[in-house]
Amino acid sequence: MDLDRRQIIHTGAAALAASFCPAVAFADGPYPSRPVRLVLGFPAGGLSDIAARLIVPGLGARLGEPFVVENKPGAVTNIATETVLRSPADGYTLLMATVLNAINTSVYDRLPFDFLRDATPIASILDAAFVLEVHPSVPARTVAELVAYAQANPLKLAVASAGIGSPEHVASELFKMMAGVNMLHVSYKGSAPALNDLVGGQVQVYFGPVAPSIDFIKSGRLRALAVTTSRRSPALPELPTLAEFLPGFEVSAWHGLVGPRNVPASVVDVLNKSVNETLSDLAVQARFAELGITPVTGSPEAFRQLIARDTEKWAKVVKAVGIKPES
Repeated sequence: MDLDRRQIIHTGAAALAASFCPAVAFADGPYPSRPVRLVLGFPAGGLSDIAARLIVPGLGARLGEPFVVENKPGAVTNIATETVLRSPADGYTLLMATVLNAINTSVYDRLPFDFLRDATPIASILDAAFVLEVHPSVPARTVAELVAYAQANPLKLAVASAGIGSPEHVASELFKMMAGVNMLHVSYKGSAPALNDLVGGQVQVYFGPVAPSIDFIKSGRLRALAVTTSRRSPALPELPTLAEFLPGFEVSAWHGLVGPRNVPASVVDVLNKSVNETLSDLAVQARFAELGITPVTGSPEAFRQLIARDTEKWAKVVKAVGIKPES
C-alpha cells in the first residue's frame, strides 16, 4: 500500500481544521501555550509514525499549538520512553506508547524506569491486529488445520518474528502455548525481512502487521488464516479472529499517549478530550480503516487498565518461554 505521508497530513488537517476548539485556560496559564513534542520510539514510515502524523493536525487545530513529531528509535523504544519519562511533567513532552512498552517491562531486567509507575496514561489511540499468515506450501487453510498439521509435525514449521521480544514474537509464543504446538522460532531484525522470507518460503508462518501483508494475501502469495485482535480487522473483514478457534487469544498492537509521572489532571483531561474528538472525525477513521487499524477512544483510566493488563499478560508469557533480550 502506498502511504503518502504528506497527503495524510494534508487530508487530516483539511478535514479537522473546521472543528477545533480553543485551548483551555488554567490557573497557571493556558495549556498549551507553546508547541507540544510527541516522541516516537520508531523510525519514520512505520505504523506509529503514520498514526502520529494522522492525529497531530487535529490536535494542533483543536488546541491552537502545533504538535511536533520526533522520531527517536533505538533500544526497542526504551530510549524514547526514558526521554519522555525523565521530562518535566507539564504536558509538553509526550510519548506514543505501544504494546512494546508492556512487553519490555518483563523482557528487560534493568530498565532505568518503571513504566507503570513513571508514565501518566492520557489516551488510547488505536488497536491494530496482526494477521496469522502462512506460505502457500503449508497444507492448512484454517487455524484448526494449521494446529493439526503443527501437532503432527513438531518443529517442521518455522515461525518468523521481527525480533526477540517483539509483538510478533510474543504472539507466536502465546499461540504455541495455547494451541499446544512446537514451531521453530526464527528471529529477524524487523518486520520487512521477516515478511520477505515468508513470501520466499524460507519460513512458513508469521504473525505479521496487516498493512504490509495485504497485497501478498490478495495476490495469493500468502494465505491468511486469522487476525489476532478480539474484533475482525476492517482491512480483512472476511478473516475470523484467532479467538474463534482459541478462546481467550488476543494480541493487539495498541498505541496511545502517555506523559511523565504526575502530569496535571487538568492537562490530561484536555489532551484526552482532544484525542477522542480527533479520532471521532470521519476522515481520520477512513484513513485508519485503510491501514487495517481501529481508532480507540476512552478515558485515561481505561488506558491505564489496558497497559496494566498487557504488562501482566506478557510477563507470564516471557517468563514461561524464558525470553531474554538480544545481546
